[in-house]
Amino acid sequence: MNLRLPQGFRAAGVYSGVKRSESKLDLSLVVSDRPAVAAGVYTKNLVCAAPVKLDRERTPSDSIRVVAINSGCANACTGDQGDADARQMAAWAADAVGAQAEQALIMSTGVIGAMMPMEKIRAGIQAAAKQLGDDEQSLDNAARGIMTTDTVPKLRGREVTIGGIPTRITGMAKGAAMIGPNMATMLSLVMTDACLRKQDAQAALVDAVDESFHCISVDGHMSTNDTVILIANGAASAYVDESLRDSHSRLGETRPLEGKGLEDFRTTLFEVCEDLAQSIPADGEGATHLITVEVHGCRSRQDALKIGKTIADSPLVKTAIAGADPNWGRVVSAAGYAGVQFNPSKVTLYLNGLLLYERGAPVDFDAEAVSKSIAADRDTSIVLILEEGKAAARFWTTDLTAEYVRLNADYHT
Repeated sequence: MNLRLPQGFRAAGVYSGVKRSESKLDLSLVVSDRPAVAAGVYTKNLVCAAPVKLDRERTPSDSIRVVAINSGCANACTGDQGDADARQMAAWAADAVGAQAEQALIMSTGVIGAMMPMEKIRAGIQAAAKQLGDDEQSLDNAARGIMTTDTVPKLRGREVTIGGIPTRITGMAKGAAMIGPNMATMLSLVMTDACLRKQDAQAALVDAVDESFHCISVDGHMSTNDTVILIANGAASAYVDESLRDSHSRLGETRPLEGKGLEDFRTTLFEVCEDLAQSIPADGEGATHLITVEVHGCRSRQDALKIGKTIADSPLVKTAIAGADPNWGRVVSAAGYAGVQFNPSKVTLYLNGLLLYERGAPVDFDAEAVSKSIAADRDTSIVLILEEGKAAARFWTTDLTAEYVRLNADYHT
């Protein structure tokens, strides 16, 4: 299915000159044709970027019209001038689409500590505003405009019927390294034409992020700019027919989702966020494997997440997968130092569906066959089973290669 923007949205991506290469887009605009509900989840790093501080002040909201995103410069660790530049960037974006300054959100990604090249940003916003469209190419350009070291644009979405109304949820994301909960060096914007109350949008996004973007890691490094924003403009359910009005509605009004409709939306939002989250480690810098760590049989989901994250963050586990080495000891020992109490004699481990370790002891297995299963497929599955309870969690990470070290050693900070 070709992804489309939800109804009432337009997008654009342009080259503004922030990046060195003219072949790489570096500024994107996403505009709603009506005031929209916006919710946000942000980095928990105390050292956070100016755009994060601005967006935190403005979300949740029910009046957002535009989101401006630049890549190439993070506007992080830039002091009072960076804060002023963030507000100016938002004001320019709002003005370019005929909105009020407070109706704009912004995101930035790229090099930390560099001041924003504001004249380039201003010209880029103006150029993007002239190229806004609702076609597939406009959406693709917007997704490319937020990329840094990503090798591919990250777009995912669903078209579903919710409460009897055809509804679209379309999201874009960027991220390939400096990935470590909470979230990653990542930005994501999810758009929908569903109608939501701002408190419902915020709650739905928090839950979706908790089980998707908070469950990925490449290197365990938490960024200064991590942001996930949900924009819901209600265009799918706008009353355009006089016969649909009642004594409590006016022409063009919308009815917020509730009950089963809201639950269906939450489920679909989670699916889109999960798809986007997986696409980030799948594009991890220098990565040759996407590793899915599943932990079952825990007392609580938090215990399962803690163990899963510890395994996923282990450099020895990651290098074992890079070398196609079925080293079960690295996985089991990582679980053991996760800080979660469990009975070591009741631990079972599968790698790519093959049993390596059962109830506290290794089993006979064909090491060559397991190694080949790792080497032959980019996707690697690690399943750890405890016998402490019924809770489970999934975590996604990558292997650790020499190419990752080279890329990040060469990256200018």
